[in-house]
Amino acid sequence: LGVFLQTSEKSYSSVQVNKIEKTKSRPSSEEAKKWRQSLDKMLAHKYGLAAFRAFLLSEYSGENIEFWLACEDYKKTKSPAKRASKAKKIYLEFIETNAPKEVNIDYETKDFTKSHLLKPNCSSFDVAQKKIYNLMEKDSYARFLKSELYLNLIKQRERTTSQSDTNRQSQT
Repeated sequence: LGVFLQTSEKSYSSVQVNKIEKTKSRPSSEEAKKWRQSLDKMLAHKYGLAAFRAFLLSEYSGENIEFWLACEDYKKTKSPAKRASKAKKIYLEFIETNAPKEVNIDYETKDFTKSHLLKPNCSSFDVAQKKIYNLMEKDSYARFLKSELYLNLIKQRERTTSQSDTNRQSQT
């Protein structure tokens, strides 16, 4: 998993990735199983987000989660100057035609987003972000739940839990 979490220093989401990499608490099998309820539930868990990101990178679609994370960070930006700077960076990295990590959105959404960047506000990327979220939810998320990465995580946690239970019983 750690190999997939490595990004170049130029990546917009490297700050978020560093936060994820520092996450030491792996989810229990029960917690990981709750990720099946919704993409939101999984993205709310730091390890769920890291696992999903690793999966997307393995499928060469890591730009989707990076864009989504960049938008989440952008929404929290209060300073108009910082917001304008981040908006430009997000646009150049993810939205612009032939951008280094161009996300798959239609021309109308690109044009709509570009027009909203003349006076950036916290919702400037909402339409594009929602389209990418829907793409991840309908396509990547379903494949993630069937992936070896996810299934092994659940099995590994179940084995670890049952081994711990066995060890406790033998000590009594």
